Amino acid sequence: MSRILGTMRRLDDTHGAVRVEDVYDTDIDDLWSAITEPQRLARWIATVEGELQVGGTVYARFTSTWEGPGRVDVCDKPHRLLLTMQVGTDEEAVIEAVLSAEGPRTRLVVEERGLPLEPLYKHGAGWQAHIEDLGRYLAGQGSAWQDRWSQLSPVYEALEIT
Repeated sequence: MSRILGTMRRLDDTHGAVRVEDVYDTDIDDLWSAITEPQRLARWIATVEGELQVGGTVYARFTSTWEGPGRVDVCDKPHRLLLTMQVGTDEEAVIEAVLSAEGPRTRLVVEERGLPLEPLYKHGAGWQAHIEDLGRYLAGQGSAWQDRWSQLSPVYEALEIT
């Protein structure tokens, strides 16, 4: 089993957050492109359609099978992207991606806030599988999301929610 890239924390009695991070062997502009351009996103995490600009509405279909609408709240190229998904519903959640250059490499931190506590570990395993798929995509390899999610789910279920 590979290293655990994520943490989970409680926000209130019913909601939590998942945070994952990794460092990639590519520069910040290439990684920004991989997390914001629809044709590249489709190769590792989701198909995305809509108004890809601040204030714009998007619709995403993730490889994890979740799909739904969202809004682009912040797009600070190439450092920060903030999306609100399922705006105005009981399932509203915020996804934030922060990139930072580390020499020729780039660190990516993704945090999703507002997730239900009950299956939080499933989201932790899912986000780690997604960012591992990003690394595979950048290396010219295919997705392993389903297998990795299945492997990681019991590991994340055993982790403490802080």
